[in-house]
Amino acid sequence: MKQLRGKPLKDFLKQVQQPKRDLIFILQDVQDPINVGSAFRIADACNVQELILTGISAKPPHPLLRKVARGKQRRVKWSYTEQASDAIISLKSKGFMSCALELTPKSIPYYEVELPDKICLIVGHEDHGITKRTLAVCDMFIFLPMYGKGTSMNVHVSLGIAAYHILHAPRNT
Repeated sequence: MKQLRGKPLKDFLKQVQQPKRDLIFILQDVQDPINVGSAFRIADACNVQELILTGISAKPPHPLLRKVARGKQRRVKWSYTEQASDAIISLKSKGFMSCALELTPKSIPYYEVELPDKICLIVGHEDHGITKRTLAVCDMFIFLPMYGKGTSMNVHVSLGIAAYHILHAPRNT
């Protein structure tokens, strides 16, 4: 058995049915360019509509972000706005529901949430998470259960897990 590469790989991936859910990422104050570069790669892999960077998030053309993103920062539509809450409010006016990946008293496990067809997924700062101002405008809150001794994962790892679940979760009918 050998790995698929080049045209055979592209042909193989074209056979996979793409999920029918609109997804946007919002990165609030994600400082580490490795996390942001990885988010661009995840956004490309998930075919997100847009990646919105806010606050003190690392932005292209940061050299480490560019290296980690491997060109995806040129392929993925992205924008910058100062306040994540403003981006969320704007997206709500376009029919999106906001989903914060954060531990709050109202958070439910990511695999138990009923998901709409248009969703923006918000992740926050590596140490401080999502701000209270932003949480105040979010529609739902999810978390990834931790079964080991640690209580958190890298931002981009959590983003990838949640994004793929959102894309492949059953659709409301």
